[in-house]
Amino acid sequence: MVLVALALSLVLSRSNLSFEAFSYVGLMTWASIVVLSHLLFRYCGLYNTVWRFASTPDFFNILKSCAILTVVLYINSLAFRFFFKPVTGLNERQFIVFFLVSFTIISAPRLFYRFLRDGASWGIMKRAADKGLTRQALFVGSLGEADLIIRFTRTAEPGDYSIAGIMAIENDAPLRTRIQGVPVVAIRPRLTEFLEDYAGGTKSVDMLIFGNGAAREIEEYSELVRVARHNGIAVLQFSGFSELGQGGKLVLAAVEMETILRRPAVPSDIERIGTFVHGKRVLVTGGAGSIGRTLVKRSLELGAEAVLVADLSEFGIFQLSQYIDEKEHHRLKARIIDVADRRQMTRAVSEFKPDIIFHAAALKHVPLLEENWDSAIQTNVFGTLVCAEVAARCGVPQFVLVSSDKAVDPTSVLGMTKRAAEQIVSALHETHATPPNGPRAVGHHTGTKFIAVRFGNVFGSNGSVATIFQAQIEAGGPVTITDRRMTRYFMTVAEAVDLVIMSAADAALRQGRDDYAVYMLDMGKPVPILEVAETMIRMAGKSPHTDIPIRFTGIRPGEKLHETLHGDNEEVVELSSSKIFGLRTDVIEWPRVKAALTALETAVKNQDKASALAALAGFHEAEKSLGDAYRQTSPKPIGQAG
Repeated sequence: MVLVALALSLVLSRSNLSFEAFSYVGLMTWASIVVLSHLLFRYCGLYNTVWRFASTPDFFNILKSCAILTVVLYINSLAFRFFFKPVTGLNERQFIVFFLVSFTIISAPRLFYRFLRDGASWGIMKRAADKGLTRQALFVGSLGEADLIIRFTRTAEPGDYSIAGIMAIENDAPLRTRIQGVPVVAIRPRLTEFLEDYAGGTKSVDMLIFGNGAAREIEEYSELVRVARHNGIAVLQFSGFSELGQGGKLVLAAVEMETILRRPAVPSDIERIGTFVHGKRVLVTGGAGSIGRTLVKRSLELGAEAVLVADLSEFGIFQLSQYIDEKEHHRLKARIIDVADRRQMTRAVSEFKPDIIFHAAALKHVPLLEENWDSAIQTNVFGTLVCAEVAARCGVPQFVLVSSDKAVDPTSVLGMTKRAAEQIVSALHETHATPPNGPRAVGHHTGTKFIAVRFGNVFGSNGSVATIFQAQIEAGGPVTITDRRMTRYFMTVAEAVDLVIMSAADAALRQGRDDYAVYMLDMGKPVPILEVAETMIRMAGKSPHTDIPIRFTGIRPGEKLHETLHGDNEEVVELSSSKIFGLRTDVIEWPRVKAALTALETAVKNQDKASALAALAGFHEAEKSLGDAYRQTSPKPIGQAG
């Protein structure tokens, strides 16, 4: 290109050199210029540019390289004139022309190739045969994201999507302007109105793609989803890019009902939880349930050496095997086990030798457990006791109880059994942090590390309000709500699982006074259940109270209007890890726990519900009395509140 630029610059400037182009002097001159250009361009990185991704910095680099080359050649010509003899027909004009020509012919092929890759011409040449297969999409998001997404949709192989228009979320976005040839068709606040007109008109669109974070940035988000689904338009969420083959590919995820949380997803510290789980042997009780199976899948993704599922549901384990990728099956093991069966659990743990046990097995349906209180106690209390004691006896390094916000000031059988389970784990945490014949060893933790992780409702889990509402909406209604004032904390299952693992990773590094037995997840603000129902109905393409009626049935036994994540006698301690907190809570000593468990076991054997509930309440009452006694004697708070 440099030699061509030399020839063109001489022709365009009508210069006649004093030596022949193909003479010995001429050939040596051209060879020297070529060598100099090659070394300079290599030093400036021109040969490292990938043409299909050439962009503004690359063209600036070409401009800079051509300018440096021109200056170097000009200085050499001046030196030659000074030390040897003048070269006729060569002056500053030729060097200016050379700079312009060299930049043009070196950058033009890259620019043209990039145009073919990104422009309409490339689409015509590459996708004419697949025109019917490319789905037309509207993009809802920022103009900056739109620019990136349009470029990637045009370079994707194969081209699955084509952006037909941009619905900009910026209020000051220029309407009817174009970005890479794609028009800005709507701006706020007329997004919903435009989509209704567009979907109902003669223009056809197959997809509505939301930008990353649109759920929390656009007030009309759920209404846009409703309009799209009502008109048969697929709704997707942009979540990033991936490099596949020779081009980029969009990473799109289906918009699920969990997006009604209308808050940013809790970011995961992938590096930290990956380091914690990688190479470990993980046992998940209740591994066929909603939380459990996600814990199983996540542990496999993070590089666990092996994962053992302990669950009583044969069908649940079968479904789990379909849920997990086949290439991971060699690291996945399953045992049909009742977690309250000490013999079965001991055999499973001693054979598998786990490094960590996630105890997610539990019965959790509030009204159902009010009637089946004995089953709730057997699974939630004695199942936890058996698993925890087996973990300690077999020397498992860490035991993590998956708890619930219903354990705070419990009013239901579920809440009381979860509170008892937390107290079992907390008491064992204290016991195993204390040497057999001495006080608590500050800075040293022996045996199994026991912790409980407390959080609220998991949106979309089996039997949760979301799955119930979804089934009712699909059946045409009515959607039933116990009380219009009821609120709940919600978190997606992916968020909850990653934060449970993060809590375990944090606990593994803590000793002494900063060692917490109970962790609490940041659930954001409580969400009104009525708002959940109305939003889900809209997202299904229906109108609440009109297409789908909503009926209020009254609070059921054991239910609360509002849940809380911590009690008055518990102190929330802010940790360095995002979205998890330590709880300083009063712990009943292990001998008192054992005595309460003995009374509870006797009541269950005698089928004495009143005595059983009194024994369960004893866990909470004993804890409150400890807290009251401490507050009367303690001159200052236990720790730094978060």
